[in-house]
Amino acid sequence: MTSVLEDPTLERHFKGHRDTVTSVDFNPNMKQLASGSMDSCLMVWNFKPQMRAYRFVGHKDAVMSVVFSPSGHLVASASRDKTVRLWIPSVKGESTVFKAHTATVRSVDFSPDGQSLLTASDDKSVKVWTVHRQKFQFSLNQHMNWVRCARFSPDGRMIVSGSDDKTVKLWDRNTKECVHTFFEHGGFVNSVAFHPSGTCIAAAGTDSTVKVWDIRTNRLLQHYQVHTAAVNGLSFHSSGNYLITASNDSTLKILDLLEGRLFYTLHGHQGPATTVAFSRAGDFFASGGSDEQVMVWKTNFDQVDYSEVLKSHKARTEQPQPPPHIHDIPPRSPHTVRQVPRPAVPQTSSAGQSGAVSHSLADFSLTSADVAMREPERGPPASSVGTTQPLEKQTIPPQLANTLEHIVGQLDVITQTVSILEQRLSMTENKLREALDNQQQITLQVRPTD
Repeated sequence: MTSVLEDPTLERHFKGHRDTVTSVDFNPNMKQLASGSMDSCLMVWNFKPQMRAYRFVGHKDAVMSVVFSPSGHLVASASRDKTVRLWIPSVKGESTVFKAHTATVRSVDFSPDGQSLLTASDDKSVKVWTVHRQKFQFSLNQHMNWVRCARFSPDGRMIVSGSDDKTVKLWDRNTKECVHTFFEHGGFVNSVAFHPSGTCIAAAGTDSTVKVWDIRTNRLLQHYQVHTAAVNGLSFHSSGNYLITASNDSTLKILDLLEGRLFYTLHGHQGPATTVAFSRAGDFFASGGSDEQVMVWKTNFDQVDYSEVLKSHKARTEQPQPPPHIHDIPPRSPHTVRQVPRPAVPQTSSAGQSGAVSHSLADFSLTSADVAMREPERGPPASSVGTTQPLEKQTIPPQLANTLEHIVGQLDVITQTVSILEQRLSMTENKLREALDNQQQITLQVRPTD
């Protein structure tokens, strides 16, 4: 019996926040979901239908980040009011509070053992605290601008941070030294995360890109340009095979890291998608947006063995490709596994179209390498909440699917071109009208003197 890949599906839709949702995180026990918002509140949503959500009020300003402790018994929240709160996620909503920074606290994270807290702030510093009594331990101070995000590595020995100084810094927790700085981002760095293997990091920013580096060689492994606006959040799947992103272009995108390409595009939020997070097991993910909505999605594609995904990709690469067009990506070539990734050289596809550059992820502790640059698959906007656009459906022959994708892509380009032409025509008409009005006024002014 052959497994069938299913699209992610929208399972739950939570309404209760009164402003943009800034952060979401699953309780490891999968009974709750926490979310923070610009409305200064922390919400804890219970998955049991008969249980109401908890609204925790305490912060004096926007809640920028929320995270459950590894045990699930605590929720930490970081706020624009310069404090961090630790909440017990029960109906009482008891919390302790401490002033963590001298400016907005952008992110908070628990260490894997649950004993330490990591905070990042607009005061340009990253700090580590004990969870017990919130005792300050040390500060990391080499960033030159706001630090928007900081995360512990899976083993707790390293820290990664992203800043408005357009750098991503890697820190050794024991020596408290910055061991490497990645300068490749062209904009502010909004979100950073460690790969589950601990060997790689990903970062997303206002330059609309997502980048993945190997922290053992400090080389850029993958460079995705699949969004059309700033990328606000990202999260690795527990298998390490996928990365999900949320963007101001209103979409969530799931990236296939083994193939180095866009896997799914999801349209659900009306307006910017501001945050996204996989559950610990990876069978669900949650997203939040400026539309004040919190959405919970069932992953579905993780129900099949990943070997099925690889088989479908291999079958597609063996099919003859249709002739390339000017807006198309370079044709795919069969895979060859390499042990060492070649130096990362940024590439761009023809006619200014952006794609995803991928290098060998064999060192990812995964099983693929050197994938050709892929064009982000484009499709029409979703007409309803929760619709998905997979790159491939196994019920359609790959050659036909590719042809349809090319047609949709070309239609999208034509639509955009027509829209631009309409705007230019309107501008020209307005200018012409202004010129005629000016000429008429000049004529009226000149006639009396004549």
